[in-house]
Formats: sequence, C-alpha cells, structure tokens
Amino acid sequence: MTLVLICALIGVVAGLMGGTLGLGGGVVIVPPLIYLFHGMGVDDAVVAQMAVGTSLATIIVTSASSVAAHHRAGYVLWPVAGRLTVGIVVGALLGAVIADRLSGLALTRLFGIFAIIIALQMLLRRPGRAVEDAPRRLPGSGGLAAAGGVIGTFSSLFGIGGGSLTVPFLSWCRLPMQNAVAISAACGLPIALAGSLGFVVTGWGRPELPAWTLGYVYLPAALAIVVTSYPMAKVGARLSHRVPSAVLRRIFAIFLIGIGLELIL
Repeated sequence: MTLVLICALIGVVAGLMGGTLGLGGGVVIVPPLIYLFHGMGVDDAVVAQMAVGTSLATIIVTSASSVAAHHRAGYVLWPVAGRLTVGIVVGALLGAVIADRLSGLALTRLFGIFAIIIALQMLLRRPGRAVEDAPRRLPGSGGLAAAGGVIGTFSSLFGIGGGSLTVPFLSWCRLPMQNAVAISAACGLPIALAGSLGFVVTGWGRPELPAWTLGYVYLPAALAIVVTSYPMAKVGARLSHRVPSAVLRRIFAIFLIGIGLELIL
C-alpha cells in the first residue's frame, strides 16, 4: 500500500508537470521509480529497466487521450505521423533491446545525462517564431521513417513519449507549432505501445524481477501512476494559465539537473 501511494504521488507530479509544461511523463517518472525500486530491494541489474518499462506503460493511456484531443482539434497531419510511425515502431523495439543489453548502472547514468540535456534545453529555449508562412522542408518517406527510427530508439531507451525529440525535429522542418505538438502526441502512442511490448518481451522470465511484473513493467506502479497522472494533467493545464510557465520551467530544470547529476554520480 505504501508503494502504491508513493506511485500515486509520482503520478500527481507527472500529471502536473505534463499539463503545465508539456513535459513527457518519463522525465518525471523514471528518476523516482529508480529510487523507489532500489528502496524495495530490487536487484540493481534490473532497476533502471523496470523504471523505463513502467514509464512507457503509463504513457500509453495519457498518449491515447492526448491524440484524441489533438485529432478533434484538426491539428494532426496523419500522413506525416504515419511515415514517422514506420520508423518509430522499429526504433522503439530496438531501444528496448539496447536497454536490456545495458547494465542497470549504465542505463541509470545515461538517463542522468539525458535529464541534464533536457534541463538545459528548457533553460535555454526561447519562444518559437511563427512559421505558418515559411515553406516546409519535410524529408520524403524514407527520411521521415529514418527520423522516426532515431526518435523511437531514444524514446524507448529513456522511457519517454518522444515529444522532446519529435517537436524540435518538426519545428526544424518548419511545421507550425500546433501541428508539431499534435503530430508528436500521435507518435507518442506507437512509441509507448512498441516500447512497452519490447520491455515486456526482453524482461520476460528474468529471475531478478519481483512479483507483479510483466516483463520489465511493474504493474502496481504503472496503474497507480496512471490513475493520478491522467486527471492531474488537466489541472496542470489550467495552472499553466495562472502561473508564468517560464518560472515553472526554470525551477523544474534546476531540479532536473540535480537529479541528473545524482543519477550519474
């Protein structure tokens, strides 16, 4: 029960941060799960993989809701999302295989480095310029599939929905921000589905895993996080209209740098 309550609290924070700052849940969910699983006495060899796999499983639910909302608003360019998804599915499965081959310590340190990179991106990011009138420079089907492969691999490896990678790429392609965010949300669902499946398969039968796991996905934690993160994302969206997002972004980025350094060291 204590574990479920802690995971529910993690879901509250993840939902608030996601709704307020548009952060993918994995950046918020993975670090505390690593600490939590260590505290449970889980074998060091599988702690980081469990944290990442569980994070991806929670993203399935939140991504499905987000995709539906963006689709109703008419911002999802499905031909672009479809071409990206071809590579994303392959990359997400590959990311799960790579994570399984890495030691728990190596994966923990890699996530720490990734957390610091995201934090610096948040601190240094400037408001985007309008690109509605700029000519698009989208690559062809092969280029989009290749980009999707890279996005899917790193997203699955770190247990994120891919927004921190997909949105900058589509912005570089000069798509309007509304379309970039909507396509990113649409791509987050196949990342979560394929990545979760990969972590279930690669973790299947590992003797170090505790009870109530499906491969590397720890079901009690995933369910508790989903139950609280889903409604709190809506609260976070409303909060973003009252509190300057730039202030929240800086506070969270500094906190994320501290977490990243702790994971690395």
